[in-house]
Amino acid sequence: MRLVQDREHHDLVVEAVRRARRSVWIATANLKELRVPGRRSGRYVPVLDVFDGLARDGVELRILHASLPSRAFRESFDARPRLVAGGLRLRQCARVHLKAVIIDGALLYLGSANWTGAGLGAKGDDRRNFELGIVTDDDAMLDAVQERFDALWRGA
Repeated sequence: MRLVQDREHHDLVVEAVRRARRSVWIATANLKELRVPGRRSGRYVPVLDVFDGLARDGVELRILHASLPSRAFRESFDARPRLVAGGLRLRQCARVHLKAVIIDGALLYLGSANWTGAGLGAKGDDRRNFELGIVTDDDAMLDAVQERFDALWRGA
């Protein structure tokens, strides 16, 4: 188990998502367009570019969120036919306030950060949120959080 603070959210969580091979499940209260450094250019690109590549490679992508996605997220999402066609599944539940990222059923982030630039440390030092969380590969914690996520996903 490892404590994650501020900018480390981007370095550990977003980078782990990039390496996913089977699945990425994200729970967040807010869903906004998140920009991340591009692999080749270093310029910031929408994280939906990363998701599009993961979907192309057959990775299951789910985002469980509370509020409506931001307009920028929605426009970026709508411009990616593979994601719109089910490559990235979105489910809204107004009572969701948990923040979790589960990667390949093997790595768990659980903490305070929403799936946004300010939350995950992609903004500058003076614009990002102060966040804390943990990253773990503990099977019992993974099982419990996956079970909770899936129950909420199914509307239980």
